[in-house]
Amino acid sequence: MNYNSKIRARADRELERRRQTAEGGQRERREEVLKKLPRIGELEREMAGAGAEIVRIIAAGGDVKAQIDKLSEKNLKVQQERKALLVSAGYPEDYLEIKYTCPKCRDTGFVEGRRCGCYKELLRSAAYKELCGNAPLDRSGFDNFNLSYYPETRDGATGVVPRKKMGEIFTFCKSYAEDFDTDSPSVLMYGGTGLGKTHLSLAIASAAVKKGLGVVYGSAQNLMLKLEKERFGRGGDGEAEEALLGCDLLVIDDLGAEFSTQFTVAALYNIINTRLLSGLPTIISTNLSPEELEEKYTQRIASRIIGNYICLPFCGKDIRQIKK
Repeated sequence: MNYNSKIRARADRELERRRQTAEGGQRERREEVLKKLPRIGELEREMAGAGAEIVRIIAAGGDVKAQIDKLSEKNLKVQQERKALLVSAGYPEDYLEIKYTCPKCRDTGFVEGRRCGCYKELLRSAAYKELCGNAPLDRSGFDNFNLSYYPETRDGATGVVPRKKMGEIFTFCKSYAEDFDTDSPSVLMYGGTGLGKTHLSLAIASAAVKKGLGVVYGSAQNLMLKLEKERFGRGGDGEAEEALLGCDLLVIDDLGAEFSTQFTVAALYNIINTRLLSGLPTIISTNLSPEELEEKYTQRIASRIIGNYICLPFCGKDIRQIKK
């Protein structure tokens, strides 16, 4: 899973918040209890003293096991008295324990040196929120993709029935998302504006994030601007190129709408070629046909896309105009 530093930092902040909340809550409960039951404080001091006594016993040598067993028995009785006092005052016996959100890692994110499942879930949640901030995921799912907007009549120019063709593309995309992994093939979605390319690419991206995979989504224009700022020292967080080249899934939306320069063409070639060599999937949506891609970006780029991506030709009428 490749997550950028922003996502990791967001997950770390949430862990810290959880930890502080749990420990702060325990301190408040302890202060409350000590006012009603001063004896609890005495018992806690006895338990704290037992730890220091164990250190002294080990340092002194002699029959260490017998002395520690005796001290442990005494400490157990102190704990039992503490619990009994809490219960007699109407509190749960574990009232003074720290209530961590994740008892396994105690809200540290680690269990025996390995990442805890709760931290992985935080990463997934943070990644989803970041993706939501960049794209309308709530309006771009498989469940709200409406095939009724596509004509049922055969197109005179192409001989294709748009609703039938788009039904096939929808089925493929849904199956692709369900089985998606880092070794999935790359996909090119092309066709006129307003045909659902962004909608389906985001539905796939959302499914990938929910599986715990690192997804980068952006319009070609915005992604190239980030790379340009980073390359020429005009800002950026220094991670744009690394994220685009190494994320589990890269979604480039509206390729061809960006301002094309020698830099952007070279950057696009590097992204496509590097990810192909690494075996990492990319989804590209564009209004350009395969022939127009070659005219705009050279045969080197077009051949790598057309020769290695699953090409999905979207058809129909502009749904945005139909909705208006």
